[in-house]
Amino acid sequence: MTRKRTAILISGRGSNMSALIAAAMAPDFPARIDLVISNRPGAAGLERAQAADIETAVVDHKAFETREAFEAEVQALLEARDIELLCLAGFMRILTDGFIATWLDRMINIHPSLLPMFKGLDTHQRALDAGVRLAGCTVHVVRPEMDTGPIIAQAAVPVLPGDTAETLGKRVLAAEHRLYPHALALYVTGKARVSGERIVFHEVEADGEGSLMSPTLITREQADA
Repeated sequence: MTRKRTAILISGRGSNMSALIAAAMAPDFPARIDLVISNRPGAAGLERAQAADIETAVVDHKAFETREAFEAEVQALLEARDIELLCLAGFMRILTDGFIATWLDRMINIHPSLLPMFKGLDTHQRALDAGVRLAGCTVHVVRPEMDTGPIIAQAAVPVLPGDTAETLGKRVLAAEHRLYPHALALYVTGKARVSGERIVFHEVEADGEGSLMSPTLITREQADA
């Protein structure tokens, strides 16, 4: 099996990055993490990646006069390492349309809401203010409009009585750590692929147990049991 060469872009602590790195340590995981890039020199995620023996790089956006110049430096690093796929994991920079076009259908992101609800920031407080009974997270293919693009997978968590943005956020974050590796595996293997502006699935079936993760990947043996 050829494992897809993947880079992760971060800005902070890199908890979702850590979940991806941990999943990719399994020899049968279809992607390998070859590079972590941060736009912030002090990002805690850099130390986490280095501790896992992952190459890291810093491209400080403050050192560049334009977004295009910043992205050109990032692109040079990616090309030098033959990166095939990008994962955004808490990367707090708006990317230009040109950069997104270069990585069309090769860049995915995780967002802490059930898109298309609650795009942008402060998602947990907005969910509480709206009175929804389910919150969650979404992995999607990146498009120029923020927090849009074909949805690969989602996971939902209950909104509990007495929840605060902090307590709900912790529950959603735990779901993110499970969902992102799951969605990456679906996408890399072609079990989830872009068709137009939607994701279509191949050899993915529901588990029949009311899972709050959709879609759920099961083996053919499980399906036939």
